[in-house]
Amino acid sequence: MDQERAGRQLGLIAGVLEAARERGVPLWLRGGWAMDFFLGEVTRDHGDIDWFARAGDARVLAEVLARLGHTPVPGPPADLQLDFVKDALDSSFTLVATDAAGRVTVAGGPWAGTPWPDGMLGTEPGRIGALEAPIVDPRVQIEIKRMMPVWDPSRPRRPKDAEDIARLEAALRLGKAG
Repeated sequence: MDQERAGRQLGLIAGVLEAARERGVPLWLRGGWAMDFFLGEVTRDHGDIDWFARAGDARVLAEVLARLGHTPVPGPPADLQLDFVKDALDSSFTLVATDAAGRVTVAGGPWAGTPWPDGMLGTEPGRIGALEAPIVDPRVQIEIKRMMPVWDPSRPRRPKDAEDIARLEAALRLGKAG
């Protein structure tokens, strides 16, 4: 594992969380970093940092990230996801909305309005060392990793997803509070 890169990514996570909180922008880690914060340790290399953010906060979030030195990069439709890079570290902010029933939904793109799994953002924060971060519920993280190739056949299942699922399931079996 590249400890130096992981340390830089943790520093970026801390900086983004602090600046976003100062502006009242809630964020949630998703993907591999959400898993690691649930488990309480860095378990593998991470190619990027994946987040969820509210679509209504996208403009303020982009301002916060620009102030921190992040540069926007082209990616999916801007109403679906915002992508940034800083110091060769990539961050992706998938945007979510809320429907009339109060469910968290996909904010834009071809699946706009589609509900995400129930309880996705309703879990306790995770922690690595002294750094605490809001995370996707680990049970929902498992569901997302299992279902993404079904929901979007252009995204095949990856070996790291199977490994992440196994780590999360083992921690949940052991009663790890998340």
